[in-house]
Parts: sequence; C-alpha cells; structure tokens
Amino acid sequence: MKKLKVAIDGPAGSGKSTVARLVAQALGYLYVDTGAMYRAVTLAALRAGVPLGDEEALGRLAARINIDLKPLPDGGQAVFLDGEEVTQAIRSPEVNGAVSQVAKVYGVRRVLSRRQQELGALGGVVMDGRDIGTVVLPQAEVKVFLTASLEERTRRRLKELRDRGFTLTENEVREEVLRRDREDAGRALAPLKPAPDAIVLDTSNLTPEEATARIVALVRERAGNSV
Repeated sequence: MKKLKVAIDGPAGSGKSTVARLVAQALGYLYVDTGAMYRAVTLAALRAGVPLGDEEALGRLAARINIDLKPLPDGGQAVFLDGEEVTQAIRSPEVNGAVSQVAKVYGVRRVLSRRQQELGALGGVVMDGRDIGTVVLPQAEVKVFLTASLEERTRRRLKELRDRGFTLTENEVREEVLRRDREDAGRALAPLKPAPDAIVLDTSNLTPEEATARIVALVRERAGNSV
C-alpha cells in the first residue's frame, strides 16, 4: 500500500500533536512535530538574548542552529537543540508566550519550511502544525484541520502545563490560547486556516483515540485508492 503524506493542522489545544503522534504510530509513519521546531528557535532566541522584534537576527539564528527530532518508543519525539535535549524546555510558559512572534518571521519560516519539506518528501509521514496543508505540504494526499471549543482547548492546555510542573490559572491559560488564536490567524505570512481540500474535524467531544481512528481510516482509504 502506498505511503502517503498526512498534514494535520489546527489551533492551540485542538489535540493535533497527540492525534498526529497516534496516527503515525498506527500507520507506522514518521511523526514530525513542526511546532517543536519553532519552539526550539524561540528557546534559542530567548537564551541568546536576540530581540524578538529583530527579524533579520531571528532568521540568521534559525539558519545557524541545529534542530534534531528523534523518535521515542511511545511514538513521540525528543527535541535536540545543538545537541542538547530541550523536549521539556520548549514547552515552558516563556516559550509559549514568544513562539507566535518568532513563527511569523519570514526568515524563520523559510528555513524551517524547507527542512520540513525535506522530511516529508518521500511520504510515509504525519506532520502537524499550523500551515502544513496550506504551505509546507500542499501536495499532501490527506489534510485534516482539527478544531475544538475554547473551553476544551483551555482545559487541555491547562492540564498539559500542570502535568509539566507549571502553575498557571485557568484564566491565564484561556488568555494565552485566545492570544495565540489571534496571532496565528491574523499574521500575513502563512496564517492559520484550513486548506481548501482539508477535512475539518471537531475534537471537542472526541477522545484522542476516536479522532485517531477516523483519520487512520481516511488515510487507509486514500492509500488504497491511490494504488
């Protein structure tokens, strides 16, 4: 059966990273968390004291650093920045608060999109992010745009942060989610939106396993039809 390119996009808290990882596991595909790459650039910028408003400096930084994504036994990914594992560090509130600003920089997106396209070139990949179906892999055979209610996305993000040891209030997390929504959808470069041919799937009342099953069935159907 032909191995396809699967693009999964969606806003913060929609469940795309969890679902994409499970889909990749079920299909035996490579999982690529593109958001982790933008977070790694953001972490590097914060550590180096690069002003987030200096787009030229951010572009040079993205081209200079080395980001490695290594698969984990559970189907997830470990993230390495210049040889240092930063899987947990890139999920900090400080990175959460800055990543949207870094991700809208043309030089950063150009560098990372090229790396992502190289990873997806051969197929057999599940890639999640905010512009995979529209910009990075517009030729993907399967495109899914995940959504969920603000309340559900806030709940998920709050749980994720608390599980990682961060103490934020529900209101703080809700405001962060709303801010990310505004910035991701409103940026001029690669704004967050479903591709015209994407399947929109609301996960508000779906478990990760239920959402995964629907996408896996879609991929297998398309793969069978493409033989």
